[in-house]
Amino acid sequence: MAIAALLLMFFITPAANAVENDAQILRLGIDAADLGTGDPHRAASRNDRAVVDMIFNGLLRYKPGEAPQIEPDIATSIPVPKIADGKQVWRFELRRDVMCHPGPRTEGYQLTADDVVFSLMRAADPDVSSYAGDYEGMTASKVDDFTVDIAFDTPLSSILFFPKVADYAGGFIVCKKAVESLGDEDFGAHPVGTGPFVFKDRVAGERIRLAANEAYFRGRPQLDGVEVRYLPDFEKRDALLRDEELDVIFGSEKPEWFDAISGDESINVDVFGVGQVITMHFNTARPPLDDIRVRKALAYAVDRDVFRSLFAQGVVENVYSPVPAEFLPGGLSREEAARLQLDYPYDPAKARELLAEAGYEDGFKLKLVTSERGHYLSNYESLRDQLAKVGIEIELEVVEHREMHRRIREDENAIVIYVAWRPNADVFLTRFFHSDSTVVTGKSPDTNFSHYDGIDKLIEIARSARDPADQVRIWKQAQVKLLSDAAALPLHYVNLVYARRKNVDYGHPLTAAMALYPQFTETTRFKD
Repeated sequence: MAIAALLLMFFITPAANAVENDAQILRLGIDAADLGTGDPHRAASRNDRAVVDMIFNGLLRYKPGEAPQIEPDIATSIPVPKIADGKQVWRFELRRDVMCHPGPRTEGYQLTADDVVFSLMRAADPDVSSYAGDYEGMTASKVDDFTVDIAFDTPLSSILFFPKVADYAGGFIVCKKAVESLGDEDFGAHPVGTGPFVFKDRVAGERIRLAANEAYFRGRPQLDGVEVRYLPDFEKRDALLRDEELDVIFGSEKPEWFDAISGDESINVDVFGVGQVITMHFNTARPPLDDIRVRKALAYAVDRDVFRSLFAQGVVENVYSPVPAEFLPGGLSREEAARLQLDYPYDPAKARELLAEAGYEDGFKLKLVTSERGHYLSNYESLRDQLAKVGIEIELEVVEHREMHRRIREDENAIVIYVAWRPNADVFLTRFFHSDSTVVTGKSPDTNFSHYDGIDKLIEIARSARDPADQVRIWKQAQVKLLSDAAALPLHYVNLVYARRKNVDYGHPLTAAMALYPQFTETTRFKD
């Protein structure tokens, strides 16, 4: 009877059960030209992740605004693994009140184990998933309509397993009938999930509209919908927010904007994690950076505080290991790095001394390509200016963001500044520092721009460790090794900055969000 009532809600109106009431439509302005994809297994950009977060669920979820705390989502509880037939098995019991949204070719229906198994195996398929590498060695199987087993040949700790089935990247659960009826490409254009908001329509390059899910298992959202406006021009976003034509915008990290907006009593600025980490990667295989003295000279020649001064106070904080200790287990604190003399404090005299020892007393020249986007361009320009003081001349070529990503993956830059967030230390270290991930030449080319192969064994040992404390110890050991070899220099993490009109209540605390935006849920509302 309860399921029949839920199904009835979907058929009240054919247009994705929207209640048209402009007063309850939250308008979000983001810094992108268009939606890349609404397919959660392909969505990799920050802005695409925000959209899929509103449409889909995971078996588990990061507690809204309080990451990395995890709680059940469409699962009824967080399981404890067992060993069966030599494999580690995690058994999930599913909620029975979770409904797949109606789609262009499918009616709304009750989500079952068939959808979950299909979704997890799809996330593991490299032909359709950007996250397939995270699911190697995994099998998912149906026990009954509301029970799923997930098995691994090599046991995983909870630190590594939970992110795979949480509401992030490959962990989002898609609706099998919708994917099969639409095909993968069209599914990305019209995503169908189980979340608090239902995809309604899209005007390419302008906006998408989402409607409240009347049958959401946590209760109907207090908002009637969300309109996502694509506005890459910050000045335009800012003006529309001030003119009350937008309710929330992706803000600016620039100090002058913070100073200006602080005088507007109708607007709040939210600064929150998780902070995307900005790291400088040195190509250890290319002269002159194949000489460790040169790499260490580069590290001593730059001042983290100069980079930090580019941003408003509180937006950026320095980091001292590729895994940010502030957000994830396995990172090195400033004190730990300094105790091992691996914090690389600013010391231009030492940088010149090392360059002279390596035969570069007069410095050298490098040509680097950078994106036109703020985080990349400002950091590369600062790097250029700082290295000039020790005789290293950097010529920058500024290109479109996608072009930069293409060219750095073709191994064009001897120094790569990269902005990234990853869900745990294993993913950070594997994708950036395992030899299999080396750009161009690796077994599975990814983002190892440094061509570094010095911690492969440590990464693999940590991954197979059952005790989280052992994993943390080995991850730290791996980073001590790569910092000793000066394969990379972690610079800082950049918090997220959003601005909202004061009548917007997110409905939850906001300290850190894995979704990389403030998160609009069933509790988000407009205050009276």
